[in-house]
Amino acid sequence: MAKGGQTPPAPGAPGSEVVRAAWARKEAGDVAGARRDARALLAGDPSPEVRERLEDLLRATATPRALYGYALLGAVVLAVLLGLALTRYS
Repeated sequence: MAKGGQTPPAPGAPGSEVVRAAWARKEAGDVAGARRDARALLAGDPSPEVRERLEDLLRATATPRALYGYALLGAVVLAVLLGLALTRYS
């Protein structure tokens, strides 16, 4: 079942087969493969409709920026705890 804002283009749209294939790959769980396909298709000269759908796919599969902040915070907390443990037991 498609999620809101992530539906592939209508069957009659130009280039819809390749775009639907990339979206199907994403829905099947192969996000890296879907992104690779979308970038390869964007490297060509797709029509504006296809370009918009492929850019939507890239936006839908992008890593949220906040995730990097949480990862950095986790690494800092781990380093502080490790430093505390080393000073306590050495």
